[in-house]
Amino acid sequence: MNFARGYESFPPKNPFFLLWNLLIPISWCVKAWINATDFMYRHGLRRSYEPPLPIISVGNITYGGTNKTPFVDMLCRSMQNRGVSVGVVSRGYGGDNSDVVVLREGRINEACGDERDALNKNARRVVGDEPILLSSRLPDVPVVVSRDRMKGLKNLAQIDAVHLAVADDAFQHRRLSRDVDIVLVDATCPFGNGRTLPAGILREDISSLARAHIVVITRVDQVAAAELAALRVQLLEIVPEKRIFNARLDVVEWLLWDGVKFCPRDEKIEGLRALAFSAIGNPPSFVNSLKEAGVVVAGERHFLDHHSYSERDMASLCEEKTELETDGQKIDFLSCTEKDIYNLPLSWRTRLSREPLLVPRVAVELEEKERFESALIECLRPRLVVASNGYGEDAIGVLFAEKLREEFPAAEVLAFPLVGRGEPYIKRGFSVVSTPSVTPSGGILKYHLKDIWRDLRSGLLRHIYSQQMDWRGLSGARTPLCVGDVYLLLHTLWGQGTAPLFVATAKTVRLSGHWRLERFIIRMFCRKTWTRDRETAEQLSNSGADALYAGNPVMDLLEGVKRGDSSDFPDSGLVLLLPGSRARAYDDVRLLLEATELINAAKKHGYIMTVAPTIDIERLISVCEGWRFENSTITKNDIAIRIHRGGVQEAAIRASLLIGFGGTANQLCAGMGIPVISIDEKGKRVQKKLLGDAEILVAPTSQALCECALRVLDDRELYNKMSAAGRERMGEGGAIDDVARYAAESLGWRVRCELYETLKHTHS
Repeated sequence: MNFARGYESFPPKNPFFLLWNLLIPISWCVKAWINATDFMYRHGLRRSYEPPLPIISVGNITYGGTNKTPFVDMLCRSMQNRGVSVGVVSRGYGGDNSDVVVLREGRINEACGDERDALNKNARRVVGDEPILLSSRLPDVPVVVSRDRMKGLKNLAQIDAVHLAVADDAFQHRRLSRDVDIVLVDATCPFGNGRTLPAGILREDISSLARAHIVVITRVDQVAAAELAALRVQLLEIVPEKRIFNARLDVVEWLLWDGVKFCPRDEKIEGLRALAFSAIGNPPSFVNSLKEAGVVVAGERHFLDHHSYSERDMASLCEEKTELETDGQKIDFLSCTEKDIYNLPLSWRTRLSREPLLVPRVAVELEEKERFESALIECLRPRLVVASNGYGEDAIGVLFAEKLREEFPAAEVLAFPLVGRGEPYIKRGFSVVSTPSVTPSGGILKYHLKDIWRDLRSGLLRHIYSQQMDWRGLSGARTPLCVGDVYLLLHTLWGQGTAPLFVATAKTVRLSGHWRLERFIIRMFCRKTWTRDRETAEQLSNSGADALYAGNPVMDLLEGVKRGDSSDFPDSGLVLLLPGSRARAYDDVRLLLEATELINAAKKHGYIMTVAPTIDIERLISVCEGWRFENSTITKNDIAIRIHRGGVQEAAIRASLLIGFGGTANQLCAGMGIPVISIDEKGKRVQKKLLGDAEILVAPTSQALCECALRVLDDRELYNKMSAAGRERMGEGGAIDDVARYAAESLGWRVRCELYETLKHTHS
């Protein structure tokens, strides 16, 4: 008898029931470990990786059979009928192989000659019974068997033309990130006694079904309507109704196994007598299939799941058959499941040629096949998330999002800004899925404790918690792309658990580099990291991180923007004013306007001011006392300053000088060869280390800004020196293309989009 399922067979007064209860404390420990493991994977403390192929997992949360193997068979056939080349990945329970093995047509085919023949003679011992069964039933489908499923999947990805992997029994294998998790629940024994192993049949708590994209109740035809309804009510407390489906197991063909091959049995089997034996998770299901076909089950024997039959077992079955025939009624057949065939001893093949086994070939039948296929296809649509944490990072994030939308048009590209309302993304047509976080300082981590205190009082912790909950709703998304700093990386990792791609725009060795703790986090929890210069990539690589420099992502903002080189010394240049993207811009704009008046009094210039989308333009103009606003221009006396609401790079094309209080925007202008003037304060002193001679810091007074601006504009040698320094410090772009290329090839995003488009087309 199946040990785990046997719990419900013992009444409370049975002595074995009391022994069983002794296992309950062990189950508590098992459950605690399962919950701890789940916590670590949900929050990235243990890493989950996206494989290079789209993958559908077919699993369960109980010990024992739930029809996984026939369901995998049905799924593969369905995909093949839609023109999708599919492969299967299995751990190979019951096998003792520690390497990757590939099966085709039920045979191991990666070895050659005598070695291959030797392996196939012991194939069941090498790979287990279920992979052989699947490979035999799906001759055109490669079945890869490996204890390391990630290694097996990489091997499968190398097989030509395979576009989709189906993972057999992988719901608990959290290291492998799946595109779709299908969980099967056996209607005849859904959760046993509700306890985890070894005192029950649960592999993990019932609440884990919330992770599933689709839940299928199997064997619905073998329970009463009231039982099925009660199970459905229980599931609805965890899983939305649109994700729950019913399935039954039908016998599609009766076969005779002669030890070498299957032969269809065309004669009627109704009224025949059989001795049934099986080593599967749910033996009563097999017996019921015989009885429903009219077979008289004279006796039945059950063995543990995946049991490898010995000569002694088969001799015992023959003796029992003889005993059952003593009353004069003949036993026409021994009968077993298709999986049991591969567990029989080889020596029995000769005998079976004379007395073949009766075997029902079963198939899964979904009650709402059309709805199931629609749900499956929708789950397979790639969802790509770009996360960023700051106005400058949002601008770069938008660029990455647009590149992803261009490269993967079938995917849904989503934005997850940590700061603000995501206006840059919304403006470009991207859905923002994070809760808005608008704080007094306009950010999260600041240089001044008073800024942090003000943000905390305004609800920063509440914003962080809400955004963590937002990540929960993106559990089916692909590997996130983080643009910003390590705080963003940790926020993303804690929220959704998958090792993200990281575009490290916030730090460089030209400042102080990443702290040792930050380097540890990047090494341990990032899938891959792109830096803004070679030196930073070397620092991270030396720490063991997978990091590279493929161009400065900040300079990718200049895609399509053309500007001359440092020889473009201005005769009477256009001055670009930048009050910044944070709340202090409403105060800083006064300083900029006062400096502008002083500059213009000394020498006439043209002026343009870039106002970030995070700044309320009406409020900004209201603090400009004495200035008039009309037709996107503010004027005072003979000074006219045009207001620009787009990207700073657009306004900077014709600018000769920047007086700016921004972060990323200042860096971008420096990279364009525009000399930068800013005020001397803690944050800007940090940036000065990055920009070097491209930036001059002065006292926070209008007079100091004016004098410095006039000096730079009047000194050709100084101007060219600053311009050349900015270009050298910031480098060239190129990171955006490299990230897209990596996602397409190493993460399999292009294959995923092609699969989705194929299925959507054939379904419609």
